[in-house]
Amino acid sequence: MRRKWSLIEDFISWLKTFLPAQLHVDYTERLRACGGIAGGLLLTGLSTRLMLGPVEHIPMLIGPIGASAVLLFGVPASPLAQPWSIIGGNLVSALIGVTCAHFLGVSLLSAAIASAAAVAAMFFLRCLHPPGGAVALTAVLGGPVIHELGYQFPLFPVLINSLLLMLFALAYNNATGRRYPHASHPDHSGKHGTRDARPIDRLGFKSSDLDEVLQQYNQVLDVSRDDLESLFQQTEMHAYRRRFGEISCSDVMSHDVVTAEFGTTLEEAWTLLRQHRIKALPVTDRARRVIGIVTLVDFMKHANLDVYEKFDEKLRQLIRRTRDLHSSKPEVVGQIMTKPVRTAREDMHIVELVPLLSDQGLHHIPIVDHEHRLTGMLTQSDLIAALYRGRLGDTDSPPSGTVST
Repeated sequence: MRRKWSLIEDFISWLKTFLPAQLHVDYTERLRACGGIAGGLLLTGLSTRLMLGPVEHIPMLIGPIGASAVLLFGVPASPLAQPWSIIGGNLVSALIGVTCAHFLGVSLLSAAIASAAAVAAMFFLRCLHPPGGAVALTAVLGGPVIHELGYQFPLFPVLINSLLLMLFALAYNNATGRRYPHASHPDHSGKHGTRDARPIDRLGFKSSDLDEVLQQYNQVLDVSRDDLESLFQQTEMHAYRRRFGEISCSDVMSHDVVTAEFGTTLEEAWTLLRQHRIKALPVTDRARRVIGIVTLVDFMKHANLDVYEKFDEKLRQLIRRTRDLHSSKPEVVGQIMTKPVRTAREDMHIVELVPLLSDQGLHHIPIVDHEHRLTGMLTQSDLIAALYRGRLGDTDSPPSGTVST
């Protein structure tokens, strides 16, 4: 009896392996994808009809385009949904399908050969697109209407449908906050023109480690390599937060911030930088909202100090206030400040600032509240001190969630 019950439990456990994993996608993203699919297919069909006119024997939409729409709007970051994938994949599959139907006849065997050959061609051309297999099947088993089109089928409607749907996906995805097309080759080069890796790439797993694991995995992943790497890095950051506690920007930032306004003269701004021994001034409006930032680099750039001849004279000439009514050089901070400026919320965890301060060339980040008003300033030195103190807290005692500064 026990053995029989154990077999039943094993069978139930085996059945549970067929249950799909939970999707970590909110309803907003689901509605976004559904709206794109509906709009994309509707506009693609209407545009095809307008381009071809009232031609009865040419279908305005083919079935596999519906599957393409799922990829382009549901998972736009997938390597299988990129422009070359849909254009090249569907086109080459249609050509192979029509060729197989012409030389091998209309049969299940030729349909199977067409789909297999289409996948092989898409692998070779790096345009793997799952609906392409359905396009090849349609070319063989689509019936008299498709067969009468012959080699016109890959162009009308396959190429037109694919191209129009891709163009709509390009506009829709970017308009709704989804980058498309999706870059597949992230830039890991340093900002200083040397062969050193980015600071964030020097510890933890390396890019070469991921490449080696993917090579050993030896299967097609429906996620781009850069997205996979980014997920790993975010996981490391999340683990750090869990391990060292909630250390927010407000815990480590400088609260007494020296600022400038748009109309602050260059002479005044330079005096503030020298007097307080700082390298940057946030520029704020009357509501104390950040509108820019002025740094030593901005002064050097507008003083033409790339050429070191007469260094002091050029700098004094830029800073010195012009007494005339008209001036050919910048006179106030607003004319040389960097904008827009990258800011961070005061409740943001400091780990989220690591990529900004290590890889993107930023040295100072203004900290703002929920109304985008300036509340502090955080520098690379502040971040290093916070991470060091967080490490000490992890070694000596349980994390408290705050750091003394």
